[in-house]
Amino acid sequence: MSFDDEWARASAAAAEKNQTAMRLNTLDPGGGTHSGPHDLVVRQDDLGAVGNAAFELFQRFDKDGDVASESTAKAGRTLDSHGFDLGRGLTMTAGVWNSQRTALLQACAHISNHLDYTKQRHAEDEAEIEAVMRRRDGSTSPIAWLDREFR
Repeated sequence: MSFDDEWARASAAAAEKNQTAMRLNTLDPGGGTHSGPHDLVVRQDDLGAVGNAAFELFQRFDKDGDVASESTAKAGRTLDSHGFDLGRGLTMTAGVWNSQRTALLQACAHISNHLDYTKQRHAEDEAEIEAVMRRRDGSTSPIAWLDREFR
């Protein structure tokens, strides 16, 4: 089914139900939180677990992912020097493996580092917001002041 056909079918179904609506930056009329299927909830523990898993994968794969690389490349060179076509194939396989290994290690490091940065930056933002919302004597700012300052 083409995109145009699928779009026409979806448009017709929406018009038939007469439920066309848009919701931007609003809460449900009942107040409180929306618990529909499109909510994104991320907790610091979740981010920490993902970052930790990426770091552990990096460490393990950095250590164990290169076990056969040197022996494969050496076998490829030896076979190639004796005129076996398999030698070039093994050499190329070792090169592709190293390239893919490097890409995976870089991705794991990027994920781990980015989540560490995100966690640190979030803590700094929270401290700054808390400082802005407190008075010099440490008491919280009145709602009227907050309302006036953030409009």
